[in-house]
Amino acid sequence: MKEIALITGASSGIGYEIAKLFATDKTDLLIVARDEKRLIEIKKEFEEKFKVDVFTVAADLSSNEGPKNIYQAVNSNKLTVNYLVNNAGFGDYGPFTGRSMEKYKEMIQLNIVSLTELSYHFGKEMLMSGKGRILNVASMAGLQPDPNFAVYGATKAYVISVSEAIHKEFENTGVTVTVLSPGATASNFMERADMNNAKLYASGVMTSLDVAREGYNGMMKGKLHVIPGFKNKILGFFSGIMPPGKLRLSVAAKIMAEK
Repeated sequence: MKEIALITGASSGIGYEIAKLFATDKTDLLIVARDEKRLIEIKKEFEEKFKVDVFTVAADLSSNEGPKNIYQAVNSNKLTVNYLVNNAGFGDYGPFTGRSMEKYKEMIQLNIVSLTELSYHFGKEMLMSGKGRILNVASMAGLQPDPNFAVYGATKAYVISVSEAIHKEFENTGVTVTVLSPGATASNFMERADMNNAKLYASGVMTSLDVAREGYNGMMKGKLHVIPGFKNKILGFFSGIMPPGKLRLSVAAKIMAEK
């Protein structure tokens, strides 16, 4: 059985950079995204440059069939998932009732259901082998309610909560769970979330590589929480100590307001 790192949402941004870090360290890969053409380009790039084996799965994890396609690829290629990076996810910026309910359902399926299913399936296998690393990509948006980003923030609050719980359950098993909570990051996330008008992205962003590097290193060390960037760490601290209520909502609303 070939040991690999499985990365979802690996065609660009944070997911691509994490996949590249694994390849640099000579870890074979299974990369997942919707864009099959882009996956094939990455496979060729990594195999030629880093001399690793790269398997690809073109799958839409906002559908019920997405995880099944991954399991089939793992089994048919006789792979063992030693590292799981649940990076795939998307947001949708704007008033709660002003956006698409269909898109909310897809977001919940991708950000919550597929992440939970993959963590459950491969987490169970890791426990049986006595080793493994899981990195779940959440967001600073998951640390408090987010007006204009209500459903996305709620999905990422779930990711943080479930990751914390599983991390504790897996103590002393050889398997660790890390949750990465980036702030505004330079990637195609902003365009897909329709956030060009958000103040959040006007105050400076981190690069995908910087975020990926912190998440990768934190996962390898078995850390629970990784919040990349000094400004984000400060915001995370105050989110943790600020009591829920109108003040907290007012602060979040200012952060998530339009320009």
